[in-house]
This record gives sequence, C-alpha cells and structure tokens, in this order.
Amino acid sequence: MSNFTSITQCTELNNRVKMPWLGLGVYKTQEGAQVEQAIADALEAGYRSIDTAAAYGNEEGVGRAIAASGLKREELFITTKVWNSNQGYESTLKAFEDSRQKLQLDVIDLYLVHWPVAGKYKDTYRALEKLYKDGHVRAIGVSNFLIPHLEDLLGSCEIVPAVNQVEFQPFLTQPELQSYCKDRNIQLEAWSPLLQGHLDVPLLQEIGHKHGKSVAQVILRWDLQNGIVTIPKSVTKSRIIENADIFNFELTTEEMEAIDGLNENRRLGSDPMNFNF
Repeated sequence: MSNFTSITQCTELNNRVKMPWLGLGVYKTQEGAQVEQAIADALEAGYRSIDTAAAYGNEEGVGRAIAASGLKREELFITTKVWNSNQGYESTLKAFEDSRQKLQLDVIDLYLVHWPVAGKYKDTYRALEKLYKDGHVRAIGVSNFLIPHLEDLLGSCEIVPAVNQVEFQPFLTQPELQSYCKDRNIQLEAWSPLLQGHLDVPLLQEIGHKHGKSVAQVILRWDLQNGIVTIPKSVTKSRIIENADIFNFELTTEEMEAIDGLNENRRLGSDPMNFNF
C-alpha cells in the first residue's frame, strides 16, 4: 500500500462508496469559532473528510462550516456517531435525526456505533441498517469494536460494517484485529493516531529526520501504507497543513517494520472490553 500520492485519494468501502484516506478529526474541538475555523483551514488545505460525533458536542459547528465552505455536497465525506446513552433501536433513529439536523445534511456519509455497549449494540446497529436501507446514510460501521464484538455482531447483522474506527498508533497496532477486518473487507480507521501529542519517540524522530518530515507526518504515512484511514485532530492551521503533507515521500519496508515493532499493546484511550460510560 505505498501508492499514496494525493490527498484526494480514497479507499473503496465494501459497498463501493469511496472514503478519503485522510480526514480531519474534531474530537475535543470546541463548538463555535474553533471548530468552524479548523474545518475551514482543513478544506482549504485539501481535506474533504470530516469526522465528528454526537458526543463531541460540535456537530452544529461542523454543519455551519460545511454550509459556509461553498463546496458541493458530493465533494465532502462526513462521519458522525451515535453516543452510548442513545443506543438501542428507536433511540438511535432519534439520535440520528438530531445529528442530521445539527449537521444540516439530508444524508450522512458514514454513521458509526461509537462504542460496543453490552446488550445494546446489536439493536443500535439494526437501526443503522434501517437508515442505510432508507438511503439516509451512504455507509454504516462501528467504532471501538474488537474481535469478540465483531464476531457477535456479524453473527446476526445483515450488512457487514464498512468501517471499524479504533485506537491505532505505534504503541497499539492490534495486528489480529487488522487481519480480522481485512479478511472481512471492513476498513480499519485510526483515531488518535498521533499518540495524543507524545511524539518524542527516538525511532520516529530518526525516520522523520531521514525524510525531512515530522514525527506526526511519519506516523500518518505509516497509517496509509498499512492501509488504514487516518483522521488526525488539530485546531492549529500550520499543523493541519503539515498533517496533509504526507503524499510526497514513502517509508521503506524496513522503516514500516521498525515502526510496527514499537507495538506494546499500550492503550492511550479506554479499553473497549472494559469501559463505563
């Protein structure tokens, strides 16, 4: 997976919908001016994919930024997610309607189950299947689902999730989950790819130095070459631009393997097998 030469490139999901390899994440980006400016800067830098969630509290700002952009709707790829407290069949349908109104969009490109809430995620996903069949979403998927959750879901769902968005970073590469999703044509997507800012990793600094790139750029390029969609979050214009400047160099096989070797199965976020929110 080394032929990544442009920010406009997309992966083809299992239902033939095209999703950009690189997007802007807006987790912890403040509603209002901050999120609107970050998206304006990202769109100016060539990004076309924006990832939000009901839980982020900034869907309205995302909607305003999209409306203000002047871009055609079909040029953009917008993801949002149903939060845990709204999981269940009817409540998910209602939550979707709320998100859709806040985003000012008739159709959402990708709608995800945010976390695998025990006893609820199957009914939640059934609601996503209805939204998909009714044409309100172009693709559906899950977030933070590990193999046991996916096994359980795939045993009863009609539509295989198009995407599984999980924590994926150099200290947590989840190789078994990568293989599992690849075998079932579920696109893996990385949240918090940039180690939540803990970028002082000597190996990554060394590789970056060799290519004249930052540690962040090395990690994002590693994501792409692993075939993983990535959505770095930033509110700083220079960083938003820098994060997109990853299409003019390539990591060698040796460098890829060295970064893979940093894996310690170390989570920076919550454990999907044990969370209480």
